[in-house]
Amino acid sequence: MEKILVLGATGNIGFTVVQTLTAAGHQVRAGVSNPEKSRALWQDNDLVDVAHFNFLDTGTYPIALEGISKVFFVRPPQLSTPKEDMFPFLQFLKEQQIAHVVFVSLIGVEKNPVTPHHKIEKEMMRLDLPFTFLRPSFFMQNLNTTHQEDIQKHDDLFIPAGNARTSFIDTRDMGRSLLFA
Repeated sequence: MEKILVLGATGNIGFTVVQTLTAAGHQVRAGVSNPEKSRALWQDNDLVDVAHFNFLDTGTYPIALEGISKVFFVRPPQLSTPKEDMFPFLQFLKEQQIAHVVFVSLIGVEKNPVTPHHKIEKEMMRLDLPFTFLRPSFFMQNLNTTHQEDIQKHDDLFIPAGNARTSFIDTRDMGRSLLFA
């Protein structure tokens, strides 16, 4: 059975992706910055193993990617120079002949070359990695966290979209994207 590497597995998106994949019977490796602390999250789930991963430490790549066929990742917000902090990882994926890579990008990023996400997408295409770009705008889960007070107290929802149309995606659907990749 294939094993899927989920990077950022303790985050809002990554944790839900791990839950969704394991509920569907997939084996998952959770790539995390602090494996000792993170193991407790999945101690009762034998479909998850935990590995140390750091985009800035190429020495973590081989162990995290051993036996992996697909990768799901989100760009950590603190990493804003893709050429230095993300491209070595993408090159390693190419060398490992990973079957599919799912990258959480941004809505409209194809028209915004300034963003790190745009540069990452372009590099993935240049390397000819088999990919899926998820380009969400806002997350449904924020309606009962980040936006909850505005909804309850003001009967309104304020989002930074101007007059543009936007959409909300459920983070559970992001995990399902790997089921079809």
